[in-house]
Amino acid sequence: MGQHQFYLITELLISLIGGFLLLSIWLVVQNKFQQKLTSEISVKRFDKGLLFISFSVFVWAISSLLILVFTKFNTSGWIILISQNMFSILNSLFLILALYYFDNSPEYLYNNKKSTKRILVFFIGISLISLLIALFFGETINTYGIRFNTIPDVLLSVILSWFLILSLYRTFYNRKMKSVAIIAVFSILVLFITQVPYVFNFEDYISIIELAKLISKTTLIFLFLVLGTSWVLELSQMPEATTMKINFVNWNVIEISIPSKNIINQTINFGNKTTQFNNLLKFAIRRKFASEENMCIEVYNGGEILSQTYLTRIIDNINAILSLEEGEKITRNDFFTFIGQAKYRLRFLPEFIEINDALLLEFTSNIDNGHYKDFIK
Repeated sequence: MGQHQFYLITELLISLIGGFLLLSIWLVVQNKFQQKLTSEISVKRFDKGLLFISFSVFVWAISSLLILVFTKFNTSGWIILISQNMFSILNSLFLILALYYFDNSPEYLYNNKKSTKRILVFFIGISLISLLIALFFGETINTYGIRFNTIPDVLLSVILSWFLILSLYRTFYNRKMKSVAIIAVFSILVLFITQVPYVFNFEDYISIIELAKLISKTTLIFLFLVLGTSWVLELSQMPEATTMKINFVNWNVIEISIPSKNIINQTINFGNKTTQFNNLLKFAIRRKFASEENMCIEVYNGGEILSQTYLTRIIDNINAILSLEEGEKITRNDFFTFIGQAKYRLRFLPEFIEINDALLLEFTSNIDNGHYKDFIK
């Protein structure tokens, strides 16, 4: 067995096993934690992020299998090259679709469906250009030692690598896994670097390139498994919405109960942090009084709340005021559910949200909050 075949078989087996494990984790989440994901609301958020990641890993497996078959039957080199380009682009499409569900991905990916559709159309357009170039030039290397047919794929890799670096780094960093976040960045960079030599004639270094690619892909699969496992752990530790209560007693003062966090009727005074209190009150009014399609608030630059940082500050302030132990601290996911398209909703159930009548009247009488009157009619 040649070295090239060994790498392909290894990649096939690792990708196949990794894809099935990721798919299994996703199925467990959907079966075991569906109620927590939806929090008793008919507007379901069918999170397909991990599902699309598993599909992208399966693409690696199928690509390796076909190249093994093509090599076995001495298939033309340009057919192998085209299939590699097409599978690489298909893998990129699945990863873009997965990042749509990451609340730590760049805003233009989850901001709205139009942004994601534009990116997908761009990827499909580049894939067609790649196919035409591959059909026209084949494996031809020009006088500057460049393979034209690989350039579109490398362009897509640049964009996708940037998306992945931002999304995975933020995701692991926010989960207090800083070392894993750094490993994710390095593995993505190495995977991208291994694609660049294919643009040029670096046949003498093919063994080193394939080894680096195998290591980086394997590392990424491990990282995806860590991500899926941490998601399951988060959901298992997330308090049941039916046990949580919140009472807006007065301006800048709330009272909350989250028994699983050992928080029973604890009073929190936001003091001079009025913006945090106002944002939390907005979520509560929508959750308690608005129709289901209006229970969410768009959180992005240009939305009603400008960034996710405003949500994180609310949680950090509550943890600081209550002086909670590390294992009992509230997380953003305990309070807010990411619905998709940059929309978040308060997890507290309407029947467990209380708002002082005078406070509600004063808040909705403010000219900046006038539209909130429509929700309580």
